[in-house]
Amino acid sequence: MSTTINVMMIGDVISDSGLNIVEKMLPSFIQKYELDFVIANGENLHEGRGLNEEMIKRLYGAGVNVITGGNHSFDKHKIFPYMATDKRLLRPLNYPKGNPGYGYGVYDIPNGKGKIGVLNLQGRTFMYPIDCPFRTSDWIIDKIKQESQVLFVDFHADASAEKVAMGWYLNGKVSAVLGTHTHTPTADERILSEGTAYISDVGMTGAYDSVIGMKKEAAMKRFVLGTPSKYESATEDNHFASVIVKVELATGKAKNIQRLFFPEFDK
Repeated sequence: MSTTINVMMIGDVISDSGLNIVEKMLPSFIQKYELDFVIANGENLHEGRGLNEEMIKRLYGAGVNVITGGNHSFDKHKIFPYMATDKRLLRPLNYPKGNPGYGYGVYDIPNGKGKIGVLNLQGRTFMYPIDCPFRTSDWIIDKIKQESQVLFVDFHADASAEKVAMGWYLNGKVSAVLGTHTHTPTADERILSEGTAYISDVGMTGAYDSVIGMKKEAAMKRFVLGTPSKYESATEDNHFASVIVKVELATGKAKNIQRLFFPEFDK
C-alpha cells in the first residue's frame, strides 16, 4: 500500500468558463498525476458570485471530491437548503453560528487509502468582520485530527500578510494551507519548516481575458469613473489553476507542492 497520497487543490472556479475547463481537463489530470483526492473552490461558480446545485453536481461529475467556498458562498440564497444537506460542500467555518452549511469535513480517500480532513476558513482583513479564523482553527484542528492526520485548509483571504501569518500559525499542525480569493496565482509555493505545504493564492480557473474573471469593460469603468457598473462573467482565454501536494499518510506532513497552470501564458 502507498504511504503517500496526491491531493489537488483547484483555485477559484469562475462561472461556466471555469467549470468547462475543469470538466475538460480534470479527468486527464487525475490520470496523469495519479491524484487521490481533488478539492476545488467553487464560491464563484454561478455568474461569478455564489453557487447553484446543477453546477456543484457538474464539478463532482468531473472528479472533484470536495468543494470549498468563501465570501460569495451565501450570495445565492436559493442554495441555502442544499448547503444544509451536502457535507462535501463547504463554506468558511468562522461565519457566525446559524448560517447554513458545513465548514469542515473528514472524508474517505478513494481506494481505501484512509481519510482526509478539509477545513475552510476566511480571513478578516479587508473582508467581513466575522469570527477569528486563527482562534477557530485552534478548536477544530484537534477534533479533525482525531480521525485523520491529513488535513488541508482552504484559507479564503484578501491580504497576503494574513495568509502568510496563517501558514506559519498552522505550520506543523496541518498538511497544507492553500490561499484562495484574489484570483491571481502566486509563485511562493513551498514546504514550511514543520512539514506544511503553503501557497498564498492558488489562482483562478476561468477566463483570463478579463479582470479577475469579469468582463474588462465594466471593471475598467468602475476604476475610471468611480461609480457602479454591472459585472458580467468573461468567456475567453480559459486557464486551469491548481496545486498538487504530496502528503505522507501516517504523519500528515507534506513532501512536495507543485503549481499546475494550464495552458501556460504565451511568453
